[in-house]
Amino acid sequence: MPTAETGLLARVRRFSISPERYQVITLIALVTLVGIVFTGAGVRLTASGLGCPDWPKCHGQYVAPAQINAWIEYGNRLVTGIVSVAVIAASLLAFFRRPYRKHLVWIGVLLPLGVICQAVLGAFVVYYHLPPELVIFHFIVSMILIDAAFALYWCSRFEPGERRFSTDWVSTWAVRALIPIGQLTIFLGTITTASGPHPGDHDKELVRRFDFKGGDTLEWIAQRHAAVAVIFALSVLAVIFIVRRQGGDNRARTPLLVTFGLICFQIALGVTQWQLHLPAWMVWLHVATATLLWVAVLWSVAKSGQITPGTKGALRRNPEVASGPG
Repeated sequence: MPTAETGLLARVRRFSISPERYQVITLIALVTLVGIVFTGAGVRLTASGLGCPDWPKCHGQYVAPAQINAWIEYGNRLVTGIVSVAVIAASLLAFFRRPYRKHLVWIGVLLPLGVICQAVLGAFVVYYHLPPELVIFHFIVSMILIDAAFALYWCSRFEPGERRFSTDWVSTWAVRALIPIGQLTIFLGTITTASGPHPGDHDKELVRRFDFKGGDTLEWIAQRHAAVAVIFALSVLAVIFIVRRQGGDNRARTPLLVTFGLICFQIALGVTQWQLHLPAWMVWLHVATATLLWVAVLWSVAKSGQITPGTKGALRRNPEVASGPG
């Protein structure tokens, strides 16, 4: 007679999730990971970075005290719990997706590991009173998590061999070349924010900022961030013309146009917030838009596809992941 334990194991073995439902789960994971960047920026820009000076408790309690900065900081920690549920679901359900895809499992495993890393980093950020290097690393890990979540979502949309290959290696590599330029732009943006008037402190707490150029640090790094942003915009514009040329593969046209529009908005926003002496809400909007801009870059690369195997510019890949994001 089968025991309850063996019956449970049998049900687990029989459990499966369709590709369509799994795709929804991965999209939720991606949205929550983008959302936690928004709330994390809100913590910093409302001067709530040390609203809870300890971790995981808040002022030694499991419920934050009645202070606005404490609730903002503690609320961000609670949002992390929602993100954790979403990424764990995306990771575990990859094992039960039918048809089974090994590379989805490997990508999915990265998500909960990354969230754990973020939780540990968050604890160190609070413990060491918001050092700018750790805060920047905290943001970069968030971007890496978004990379993994986007790859998981995009790969889950296709079965092997479903996506049409491209013979236009020039367009494909031109789009891919935007990745390092975008990464440099965002990285310089994090240094600019860490040099500015919003380090995340409250109640006149002393939080260190970058001062490698003395009193001119903020202006110096802001000028270089702006220059690279303009180069990024011009690069995207050039790639748009490349994919739209006669005989070109213009599958990435729409996401590239979205990317270009977001960069132009960012440049205008950056100039405006500088003229207005960096109001916190505009800096938050700048950070949030930068996150969406990075997602648009990932979308552009994914949409541009892969190059037909055996042609110039093609990379050798495992056939199972031939439908990956490029």
